[in-house]
Amino acid sequence: MNKVKVLVVDDSAFMRKFITDLLSENPQIEVVGAARNGKEALKKVSLLNPDVVTLDVEMPIMNGIDALKQIMKEHPLPVVMLSSTTTEGAKNTIIAMQYGAIDFVAKPSGEISLDLYKVKEELINKVLLASRANVRVISKDNASEIIMNPMYDKRAHQRKKIVCIGTSTGGPRALQQVLTRLPENIAAPIMIVQHMPKGFTKSLAQRLDSLSQITVKEAEDGETLQNGTAYIAPGGFHLLVRESNGSLTACVEQSPPRNGHRPSVDVLFESISALTGYEKIAVIMTGMGSDGTAGLKKLKENGNTKVIAEAQETAVVFGMPRAAIQANVVDSIVPLEQIAEMIVKYVEGQGGKGDGHEPIFGSVH
Repeated sequence: MNKVKVLVVDDSAFMRKFITDLLSENPQIEVVGAARNGKEALKKVSLLNPDVVTLDVEMPIMNGIDALKQIMKEHPLPVVMLSSTTTEGAKNTIIAMQYGAIDFVAKPSGEISLDLYKVKEELINKVLLASRANVRVISKDNASEIIMNPMYDKRAHQRKKIVCIGTSTGGPRALQQVLTRLPENIAAPIMIVQHMPKGFTKSLAQRLDSLSQITVKEAEDGETLQNGTAYIAPGGFHLLVRESNGSLTACVEQSPPRNGHRPSVDVLFESISALTGYEKIAVIMTGMGSDGTAGLKKLKENGNTKVIAEAQETAVVFGMPRAAIQANVVDSIVPLEQIAEMIVKYVEGQGGKGDGHEPIFGSVH
């Protein structure tokens, strides 16, 4: 079996050696080189042709963000960012994800993390997963466009709507593609679970809010949900929706992780399945594993639900959409750039089953 070739980029000689040693403990990984800044990384990428790059965010001469932009432009390949958990580090990490980084690992204690061994398994798993990611879809430059659709079908208002989205690896970029295309007057609140640790979801929400017509925020416990607002589950917390006195409220809590995830897409979807008097639009996008499928089954059992899955051709990691499609709980399979349009159609009551995308079912492996 071919080993996954990795280039390690960090401005600290100690961290380069530490990361190299940790990755080299896995027999499937071979560290083929190291670089101390972004400029050196670009040369080594051309020279060594690695399968994956681990990239520090904060470096002299050329930082990780600028290096990432150049790598995705000149030599697209999977990049895993190593980030500090400071506010600035989280902000830069979110920007990196939207420029094409596959995933990130938070250094446990700042730039020089003597305790990096604590995240060894996470680092190894994310490098191996990144090596199998669909990078071609990231390197395509899909400019976002806003759907200007101010005239809602009056009949659509006869039933209240709620939209819920689940995603994981590759999700920050996918969410940007979807949320920036939604009109600000969309007649539904939008609930989002993005697998991400504590400290990063607030930066994600702020970044998406600055780019979108709708409001995007990190969900707060007990707040009343508003149409035209997207609520992102805080890292490390489950997000649920409760019905009370004719309105919906967010519930943010720390019950045990579900299948290793907190927040969990299943937990959000299952809470929404219990709502009465609402039509639900559920979306499952790029991500490893099958989180969301059990929740989609519950939504479908309780009726009044349309389910949209991201098509394999645009998913960075097709695991979560594939699991939902194979469970036969999906109404429409569409490429990433058409998901917002499909959400709007369903919110307006225009979407029919399949919507002409049935042939894509045949491409699921």
